[in-house]
Amino acid sequence: MTIPIIKVQKLDKVFSNDDMLTHALQGIDLEIQQGEYISISGPSGCGKSTLLSIMGLLDFATTGKLFFEGVDVSNLTLEQTAAIRNKKIGFIFQQFNLIDELSVYDNIALPLRYAKQPISEEDINKKVDYCLDVVGIAPLARRRPTQLSGGQQQCVTIARALVADPAILLVDEPTGNLDSKSSDHVMAILEALNNQGTTLCVVTHDIDYAEMAKRKIYLLDGQVLGQTRLNHQ
Repeated sequence: MTIPIIKVQKLDKVFSNDDMLTHALQGIDLEIQQGEYISISGPSGCGKSTLLSIMGLLDFATTGKLFFEGVDVSNLTLEQTAAIRNKKIGFIFQQFNLIDELSVYDNIALPLRYAKQPISEEDINKKVDYCLDVVGIAPLARRRPTQLSGGQQQCVTIARALVADPAILLVDEPTGNLDSKSSDHVMAILEALNNQGTTLCVVTHDIDYAEMAKRKIYLLDGQVLGQTRLNHQ
């Protein structure tokens, strides 16, 4: 049996504020296998983004276990955790988080230029060119983010997330700032990436986009209310 990329067991997350405890996640059990396309949906405040942050090693569970490619993350130092996050996980958020002073090309190249293991400029160029082609924005490479539409900027963030060849893409409400046409385009790109082998976990409040996944997880009040396998023809 293959080792899942991400596995969480009995995962709880409790926030404490002014002597009040909020149980954001309760008893979550979840596995994501290589090549899967999973959506996590549910009403606002149900814990979707909190779960994604913990799986992406941006936050830590209060109790429970998280394994990344079979490694128990709770036994790692902060530096080791950051190394996994930087090398193995690609993030796409509702906010584009692009640097306006840099070109599209240089925004995409950033993860490679800051990688711990030095990468030659020739290899950086090859990887960036490939990712620009994958998301269909090669002609925009020399523009600045402020010269792009919202949909184009989100394509840049997808390319940036892909460029380091991560084990999984974690995607949080990627269409939240986009019009319907741009939203459909971005989701079509993500679907095509999965068809080519990219592992995806997408948080979305949109029912139609949640249905594009191969497995849909529904959260309510911090708990998994149901899971559905979807058969796409």
